[in-house]
Amino acid sequence: MRKLSCALLLVGAVGGASSAAWAQETIKIGVIQPLTGSVAYNGLTYVNGAKLAVERRNAAGGVLGKKVELVIEDGQCRPANSVNAAEKLIVRDKVVALTGAFCSSATAAVMPVAEKYKLPMLSGVSSKADLTEKGLQYFFRSAETDRLMSKTFSKILAQKLQLKTVAYIGVNDDWGRGSVEDFSKDLGALGVKTVMKEYFDHGATDFYTLLTRLRAAKPDGVFVAAETQDGSILVKQFKEFGIQTKIFGVGSWATADFIGLTGEASEGIYAAVPYASSMPGERNQSFVQYYSAAYKEKPGKYGAAGYNALNIVMEAIARAGNTQADAIRDALRKTDYAAPNGHFKFTEKGEGYGFDVVLVQIQNREPKVVAQAPTEKP
Repeated sequence: MRKLSCALLLVGAVGGASSAAWAQETIKIGVIQPLTGSVAYNGLTYVNGAKLAVERRNAAGGVLGKKVELVIEDGQCRPANSVNAAEKLIVRDKVVALTGAFCSSATAAVMPVAEKYKLPMLSGVSSKADLTEKGLQYFFRSAETDRLMSKTFSKILAQKLQLKTVAYIGVNDDWGRGSVEDFSKDLGALGVKTVMKEYFDHGATDFYTLLTRLRAAKPDGVFVAAETQDGSILVKQFKEFGIQTKIFGVGSWATADFIGLTGEASEGIYAAVPYASSMPGERNQSFVQYYSAAYKEKPGKYGAAGYNALNIVMEAIARAGNTQADAIRDALRKTDYAAPNGHFKFTEKGEGYGFDVVLVQIQNREPKVVAQAPTEKP
């Protein structure tokens, strides 16, 4: 009986979602991020960026004459938790759009839910390449893909670091495995030999066995796909082992959180990222200034991702002229958003492009830009 009642509630919610949303005093946008667990550092930073975007928009008059309200849920980067969060945000909270859910596996689980309810969904982080290849009509992504980062930076890394052999280490999830496969394929095509591939679970704290195998492999370079907490522990233990191999990675390696946790061990490492606080340009300088004033630290990849994602959604609602799902979706397709790191547009599949990505090296605890390139239309 309870299941039947819930089902009837969901059916009613689908039919009345647009009118109910418009009748609300605020325009609600749902955010699903990991607020607990091994990537909570990153999820909370995303939320900080999202909050800042909404605060600035509301201070300027809001959207369609109403204040924007964020409704935030903890998806823990787990598919089941993220699906439950999406159902709550759509059915109970009556959000007009979703952003999330950080880890690619969690986002992939939420995408069919958004499609079922015909609700626009934007991922500002999830980078698994095939997410926009599923033919869904309500899903958009403003994040860089693993494929894009590999194509852009493999040649630069091979030449800059003079690589002949590389060992690959990644977190054992869709993003980590995808990053390792993309970079190893592209570097391999440039003649760089793979000497090791190893994966670890989220929340790992002991990398000594893995690092023993790494030292025995004697690579010219080590590629790592890891986020803040896991990556900082790995890099510190890497340096404690006395391994002199050049290290480069993807993830949150240019953020204040990562550098703070890693400390002196972060010196000299390279990172391929879609955003760094040191990127040139007036828009970025302004963003760094008001983000730093709000949070007492410079923004990194995930603060910028949350800020950009919410601005993209709010601009789409404003262009749509109402909160009807199809109108917001159609407006998202016409995105031309001037961000701190370039201009965002979407392909017909909802894939973001046009923004800049950078290769940085950590020097004196600051990310110094080594190379910068705009993302081309896929």
